This record gives sequence, structure tokens and C-alpha cells, in this order.
Amino acid sequence: MTNRHRGEIVAELDGRRWTLCLTLGALAELETHFKAASLTELAQAFAGRPLSAGDLIAILAAGLRGGGHDLADEDVAEMRHGEGPEGFAGIVAELLQATFRTGAAKGSPDDAGAK
Repeated sequence: MTNRHRGEIVAELDGRRWTLCLTLGALAELETHFKAASLTELAQAFAGRPLSAGDLIAILAAGLRGGGHDLADEDVAEMRHGEGPEGFAGIVAELLQATFRTGAAKGSPDDAGAK
């Protein structure tokens, strides 16, 4: 069972249900991929430009590993979704929303420890 309060989501890839979560380690991976110096910069990278197919793979792979699945980026690149690229983009959007709670009055990701 997923816990949205921890940023977990469930998504169907390759006809199987997977749990995804952008843990702190997964976010650190993405900071490296996006060359971001902070979580705020990372969030801005997601909002500030269109995501490439490589970006979608990196985010999905980090989320799957954060959800407890031992998958390489290459494994994720071979996965299929019934809605094609739009389906992958939808999963990424849901994962980012769950992680950063966009639309909720939660403050920036860097404010998480300030409360």
C-alpha cells in the first residue's frame, strides 16, 4: 500500500503495478542528472523547461529505485506504457506532485527542515 504523505505513488509499467518514491537518495541522483545545486534548483528545473525522454527515464528510474525496485536506467528505458510517451509523462508529473506537493501550501522543498 502506498503512502502519499511519503510521496509514494503507484504506476503501471509493462503491465505491472510499481511503487515509486523520490527518496532523499533519489533526489540526490536527480540533482546530479539535472546539475542542480539544491532541491529548490531541482524543482525549478522541473518547472522551468520541457523534460526530454532522457529526463523522464532518469526520474522514473530514480523513483522506482526509491520505491524499492533494483532497476537500472537501461531497464526503465525498455519499459512500455499503454499511453506511450504521454503515459510516462503523466507518471512523472504525478510523482513530482506527490514529492513536492505542488498545489499545496507546503513551502519550497528547502523549507522542509525549517518547521
